[in-house]
Amino acid sequence: MAESVAAYVGLGSNLADPLRQLALALAALSALPDTTLQAQSPFYRSRPVGPQDQPDFINGAVELRTELPPLELLDHLQSIEARHGRERTRHWGPRTLDLDLLLYGQEVIDHPRLTTPHRELPNRDFALQPLLDLNPALHLPDGRALTDLRLQCPDNGLERLDPEPAKPFSRRLE
Repeated sequence: MAESVAAYVGLGSNLADPLRQLALALAALSALPDTTLQAQSPFYRSRPVGPQDQPDFINGAVELRTELPPLELLDHLQSIEARHGRERTRHWGPRTLDLDLLLYGQEVIDHPRLTTPHRELPNRDFALQPLLDLNPALHLPDGRALTDLRLQCPDNGLERLDPEPAKPFSRRLE
């Protein structure tokens, strides 16, 4: 049996009822093989990165406990995106669902298909804040604290949404 790893996934959507897209994504993530959904962050609204001629994004993050190797987990995430109608037609363009593997344990992965920690993480308040909501003590493999990165991060108009996320996914499972 493989060893279990804490993996953090960023979620985002700005098309086709984003809150519904994220709720369906949470259900799909909770059904991944050899994986347990440990916790879900609150959701946040933010301005899009890149082209501004698109709706605001709704973002959040989840903590998974997984035995899946990183590329296999990535395959599952991209399969969920595809089932949600994700089309990669424009860099930083609108999307029905975006699932980014932000951190995979303390591993540094530099592969043509996957880089962890996610290379843009220090510049994305909409990814850093949900991660900090999940675990305020998180550090990157190089030792940098996410709390410090968040203080230095550009402001993207982040706004926490109320009410809290659905209860089955907002509590930490022991």
